[in-house]
Amino acid sequence: MESFAILFFSFLVFWILRKLLNNSSSLSGELPPGPFPIPLVGSLFKLRNDPHRSLAELAATYGPVMTLRLGQVTTVVVSSAGVAKEVLQKNDQSFAGRSVVDAARALGHEGASVLWLHPGPIWRRLRTLCNTCIFSSQRLEASQGLRRRKVEEMLAHVNDSALSGKGVDIGKVAFVTNLNLISNTLFSVDMVNFDSQTAQEFKDLVGAISAEAGKPNIVDYFPILRPFDPQGIRRKMGSYMKKLHEIFEKQMEDREVSRAISGYRRRNDFLDALLDQKEINGAGLSHIEIKSLFVDLFTAGSDTSSNTVEWAMAELFRNPEVMARLRSELDEMVGGGNEVEESDIPRLPYLQAIVKETLRLHPPAPVLLRRAVSDGKVFNYTIPKHTNVMINVWAIGREEETWPDPTCFKPERFLESKVDYRGQHLELIPFGAGRRICPGLPLAFRMVHLVLASLIHSFAWELPAGMGATDLDMRERIGITLQKALPLVAVPSKR
Repeated sequence: MESFAILFFSFLVFWILRKLLNNSSSLSGELPPGPFPIPLVGSLFKLRNDPHRSLAELAATYGPVMTLRLGQVTTVVVSSAGVAKEVLQKNDQSFAGRSVVDAARALGHEGASVLWLHPGPIWRRLRTLCNTCIFSSQRLEASQGLRRRKVEEMLAHVNDSALSGKGVDIGKVAFVTNLNLISNTLFSVDMVNFDSQTAQEFKDLVGAISAEAGKPNIVDYFPILRPFDPQGIRRKMGSYMKKLHEIFEKQMEDREVSRAISGYRRRNDFLDALLDQKEINGAGLSHIEIKSLFVDLFTAGSDTSSNTVEWAMAELFRNPEVMARLRSELDEMVGGGNEVEESDIPRLPYLQAIVKETLRLHPPAPVLLRRAVSDGKVFNYTIPKHTNVMINVWAIGREEETWPDPTCFKPERFLESKVDYRGQHLELIPFGAGRRICPGLPLAFRMVHLVLASLIHSFAWELPAGMGATDLDMRERIGITLQKALPLVAVPSKR
């Protein structure tokens, strides 16, 4: 009790001194309007555990650009495509920093992570590595056979379930497919198989990392409490990330031993490329940088694509006429008995519209976190350096001015529209925009379309006995990514 009193008194003294020394006159311009802050806590009580929804409700009162005082932290919230254009296109350089959640500081991850680093030499080097060694058009074309093989393995697993009449956890099979694709790209090995307990453990691990990163954390609003980690979020995140680090460390150690043996046969995967750099010029990434990069690739690469496939399948069950129209398109353009190929995707406009509509309603990252690295202008407002900026992607996807019937699942809205999600059209930015757009977007595009189309084209699907489409639970589990709270399980039968 005594230690708590000392902590509270120290915190109160710090807050009073900060208010005296950092008066509002220090702000280099007028911030956007927002709710009147309560002393000490600001507007924290206006946020719930679903920040994308509670921020959207506040924006309905205070406008598409507003200022929130969240504890000690000043945050500007963007909730419309027009304001997002100012931030992510016109003033992208000023707002290219990253607002780092305290959970990401576990094991020093924020200092070596392409997701959390501010722009600088290390961040640019990591982005360049990702873009040239994994996500370039040339690399993706060369790895098309690998993706085809992983999807065929997924279909074989689903077919076994169809023969036995077992239900399939859609999110899990999509997750395992994407996870093994990433692990083969990095290490040339499958990390898990579909039926193993390890597959569920790995999925739970990645889900836990996402949950801790997105969990409301008092330290993010009162940085003075960082040394204490009062909710234990950074500690728990560290234990989860340590498990991944141990896996990656073993892969690196085994590879370095293999490379030292005469006659080593190169695998030409990402790990070989990283170790080549280190051996040739001695300027490669450190071990901690490599492990942090692998954490980013594994968590973002496996989680976001599989979540999108699961949400899309759930929406198709709730809208059987949409599923029927998609199946007709696949039958016509691909042909019964043929497997869906990546080359088919450009000829499947309704499939593409379904993916866009899924990403509009269920963006992988509902809120983008930016930080002003210099004073920036947004309309007539000046956003001072070091201000946190949150772009509510979820709310932008539901703007009534842009999207008629915004809560309805209507893929047809995209058939006559040129709106795309590659960062040019700010009304649909599930992968972000500007210099911090998700580097894995080209791979996600291929995998989401290929996995979803293959599942629909190869199998007929029914919900478990006694369950109707209206019984589907569409609640969200909030983390840094937007997941279904309850897994989607469906029963396949071979077409």
